[in-house]
Amino acid sequence: MSNDNEKQLCVVLAAGGTGGHIFPAEALARELVGRGVKVALLTDKRGTNFSKDLSVDVYRIKASSFGYGFWGKIRSIIQMGLGVIQAALRLTKIAPDAVVGFGGYPSVPTVYAAAKMGIPILLHDQNAIIGRANQAMLGYAGVLATSFPTVSGVHAEDEYKLQYTGNPVRPAFTALRARPYPMIQDDESVIKILVLGGSQGARVFSRTVPAAIALLPDKIKRRIVIAQQCRPEDIEAARYAFAAAGIDAELSAFFNDVPERMADYHLVICRAGGSTVAELSTIGRPSILVPFPHGHAGEQMANASFLAQNGAAWIIPDAAFTPEALVVRLESVISNPESLAKAAASARASAKVMAVDALADAVVNLKSGISR
Repeated sequence: MSNDNEKQLCVVLAAGGTGGHIFPAEALARELVGRGVKVALLTDKRGTNFSKDLSVDVYRIKASSFGYGFWGKIRSIIQMGLGVIQAALRLTKIAPDAVVGFGGYPSVPTVYAAAKMGIPILLHDQNAIIGRANQAMLGYAGVLATSFPTVSGVHAEDEYKLQYTGNPVRPAFTALRARPYPMIQDDESVIKILVLGGSQGARVFSRTVPAAIALLPDKIKRRIVIAQQCRPEDIEAARYAFAAAGIDAELSAFFNDVPERMADYHLVICRAGGSTVAELSTIGRPSILVPFPHGHAGEQMANASFLAQNGAAWIIPDAAFTPEALVVRLESVISNPESLAKAAASARASAKVMAVDALADAVVNLKSGISR
């Protein structure tokens, strides 16, 4: 991208440290570095385990969610103020051409400092309802890149900033897009179910899934192969419950081969975070989605609805996620394997192909003024 007469483009990424923010930031970083762009990441202490194979400098800055009570709010304001100072000093040294914010409260100090320094800003949101951090910073941004065709929570005066790029996923998921859905051949075939609940699992899954499997008819139960993420403290109880149902389940607090597993399994039971929805769509796998109920605006339900309305998933609300409700859904889809194959095709068709390229183009165009 650069030559003797042109300064190398430099972009700073600002992201919260959770996977939902870091994964798309990492995917964009990989694409930009491949285009010859210099990239740096400003994040909190949770996000410092960025891929070591990327030529990306990672800097930690102070940040805080909005605390409770008077002193909690004061501490938050102080932490954020220190973060803004740290970000401004770092941005002065880096002198980036653009800043990309991926949401999460740790992105706010960097985006705010960039706005005050006159640096062009692009925000990317992973959900179908804009997050609070991005909503607060949207007035300073030139572009809001969205993961879904429609996004709620954006004020009318900012709608012109919306640009549908999709949500970038890690290369391991993209590489498996061409793998066909593993068809269930007959009523004796193995049925592989993958249960994901984030890096620490979801406690409700550890309680509900084994109990639901136990309720299945024996002719179905003997066909089940299951792998499930559990919280470390829940693994033994879940293993005992599965064993009592006659299932030798594979349980772990963390799977480091989720893309391969997702591609190899017939059905995924999981939450509905933005990255998860993008990964399911990219590979094209059917899912039973149990949206996390405590988001600030029900964003996971909105994410899940996108897939469900496209015929790619089935939703069970968290409050209704009982063994009885899950076994009804499992019996329904297992007895009709064509519905799983159809949902897999619908999931694949729902993907925003080449999302990382679209987002990288938006970033580069932001610098040249095309996106604004």
